[in-house]
Amino acid sequence: MEKPGALTYMIQWCRVPGSNAHRIESMAGKEDGSVTDGVVEAGPGSACRASACEKNRPLSRLPLRHRLSSKVLLLTIFSVLVAEVLIFVPSVASMRMRWLTARLDTVAAASIVLADSETPVVPQSVQDSVLLATGTKAIALREKGASRLLAMSEMPQKIDQHIDLAHTSEAAAIWDAFDTLFTGGDRTLRVYGPIGNSGKVIELVTSDAPLRQAMLHYARNVAVLSLVISLIAASLVYLAINELLLRPVRRMHRNMINFAQAPDDPTRIIIPDDRRDELGVAQRQLAAIQTDLQRTFSEQKHLADLGLAVSKINHDMRNILASAQLMSDHLADARDPVVQRFAPKLIRTLNRAISYAESVIAYGRTQEAPPKRRRVALHTIITDVEETLAIEPESGIEFRNRVPQDFEMDADTEQFFRIITNLCRNAVQAMSADRPGDQSVVKRLTVTAGRVGSVAIIGIEDTGPGLPQKARDNLFTAFRGSTRSDGTGLGLAIAHELVRAHGGSIELREDRTCGTHFEIRIPDMPVSLANWRRQKEATEADKSA
Repeated sequence: MEKPGALTYMIQWCRVPGSNAHRIESMAGKEDGSVTDGVVEAGPGSACRASACEKNRPLSRLPLRHRLSSKVLLLTIFSVLVAEVLIFVPSVASMRMRWLTARLDTVAAASIVLADSETPVVPQSVQDSVLLATGTKAIALREKGASRLLAMSEMPQKIDQHIDLAHTSEAAAIWDAFDTLFTGGDRTLRVYGPIGNSGKVIELVTSDAPLRQAMLHYARNVAVLSLVISLIAASLVYLAINELLLRPVRRMHRNMINFAQAPDDPTRIIIPDDRRDELGVAQRQLAAIQTDLQRTFSEQKHLADLGLAVSKINHDMRNILASAQLMSDHLADARDPVVQRFAPKLIRTLNRAISYAESVIAYGRTQEAPPKRRRVALHTIITDVEETLAIEPESGIEFRNRVPQDFEMDADTEQFFRIITNLCRNAVQAMSADRPGDQSVVKRLTVTAGRVGSVAIIGIEDTGPGLPQKARDNLFTAFRGSTRSDGTGLGLAIAHELVRAHGGSIELREDRTCGTHFEIRIPDMPVSLANWRRQKEATEADKSA
């Protein structure tokens, strides 16, 4: 996996005309010391991502149909209309029942007068007048099981519907109301019901055309009234929602667009409202995120500036080290025993320094080589680290290499040397600065190793002052995880990166009351099942022989 060239890239945030996105331009140090301008290649998908960002960039002013306020307004109107419809359905059914009941009551009053008349047969002219006044075709009265026809203009050919007003359910009333409203107008109805508590039942035969006409008039009035009520209610609800919800959301929307156009401008950070609800929390979180993002931009700029300087210095340092290497080769021919003793270590140290310089250049070009894992003796690597640190006896720091002599693991020798060196150097620097000259303070650096199954576990433990809370919160983060004011925090960041390249993990253990204890876990390289079986068979064959 490619790593970002943080140490050798000058990051310039340049505005792209007509876009809210930014592009990163770099200035990378070449091997001959020159500097070239170019665009950092972020990978094969960078062009697609840039095109997607340009396509999905936010608009400063949304179309009316896409605005949240328009959708909320339409949703409010629709909700109120649905509520009005739910009210309209039973109201129409109730209106139909009231109309029929009123018609039956009118006929009942007239029927009592006709029934109490002295003449047994009501004249036809009187019957016609009563039928015309009540809007019916026939009137009958039932009492004590006997039925008496009081008035009739003409005998209908058939009765389309029989309606018992005393025993009609609400569901049946609703169904009959809409049946009359949509398909009625030419039907003949027989309606009957009791007259108070007298035990008499009045019956009438009438057309449903007047009923349907009254229902249509009622439905039209209710629809207009419902629409007016819906608009008024929707407007009031919308104004309330707009004040409580939409206005703060629009403010956050505009702020995010403005901040995206110039994320390095501190005046574009949102100022949260004094609210205690979810929107107030969201605004405060957005302000915190924008503040952290600006701080990150500032750190990246400092990182880029440092990277350009380091790339130039590193190039010159590599040339100087190469010259020193040539001169050290002549020391190997000297006959002085002291020179013969120290010359190999000096040559090995210079070779390692040159390799580091070349690695820094490769790191800046995002070409960090993957680990070349071999079976290595960890005790030897720790010994080289101890010699490289060159701890002065006056510091009072004791270095203990508790790694067993026969402990082996799968690792890249140079990269694992860098991991242990960075961790041990941090420990030595922390203990050296802690109470210098106080002989009663125990200053000890211990390196241990063990194995659980196929995982090698390496511990680096010191008795120093430990890590402060700020360093713990930004552990393994470059330029933020340092414990010293003049430190960069790159040691832990580099160690973390190299350990992950080995497929392992590194963590700060919290099992010590004082000091610092880092634990590294490196799994062995996976072995194919066929190779493992061949090795097992060969081992068993050797044992049997």
